Amino acid sequence: MSPQDRAALAGEYVLGLVDGEEAARCARLAETDPAFAAEVAGWRRRLGSLDATADAVPPSPALWERISASVADTATSQAPGEPEARTADAGSDRVAPFRHGRAWDNLPLWRGIGVTAAAAALALAIGLGAALREAARTPVLVAVLLSDQNRPAAVVNTFRDGRSELVPLEAIRAPEGKALQVWTLWDRTRGPISVGLTDAMRALDLKLDGLPIPVADQLFEVTLEPAGGSPTGRPTGPILMKGNASRTL
Repeated sequence: MSPQDRAALAGEYVLGLVDGEEAARCARLAETDPAFAAEVAGWRRRLGSLDATADAVPPSPALWERISASVADTATSQAPGEPEARTADAGSDRVAPFRHGRAWDNLPLWRGIGVTAAAAALALAIGLGAALREAARTPVLVAVLLSDQNRPAAVVNTFRDGRSELVPLEAIRAPEGKALQVWTLWDRTRGPISVGLTDAMRALDLKLDGLPIPVADQLFEVTLEPAGGSPTGRPTGPILMKGNASRTL
């Protein structure tokens, strides 16, 4: 499962958009797969914050009018033999008729309210689920890595949750005994940090664990290094491509 698909599936699981075998599979993944469990925890945290800031939406006036009309009908009639309810006047022995049949037994009324609420909740869940999937797949930063010939050779996409991926635009393979190493630089006092190693340009999830979330103008580059990576922890070979991250619109 790709990181993007894992993030989308976790979001759908938290929203309750999966059921049956898929829901059971997600529950197992949440217990056995640390990466999936982290995505689930992240979505729950973000959605919990969203829920806490959401404004209350009052029912429509038409709904309250239907409820009030039905309750008013019950206050003016009492079926023979039905119990009476006391008024709220303290110390008073007067009683007011109360029939709990019409409004509370009005199945079409409550069914209509339930269907309306369920439809609204379903529409919200579907719309939010689609938005979550789109957000999980849409990068917030993009760095186009240019070769010495000033040609785009690869793209680095960084997503809202901090994930980054390298997407090659040219087929480049390291010579025998060599490797392609991906570096990033956001602070010159700290220097470049290795975030990936491969023998050929391919789609690659960059290892940013423990590093600050990427920012605009952060440098990404690929150098040619000995097999197994640079022996010094810093770039030693020629730079094959490089580029700075820019925010997407």
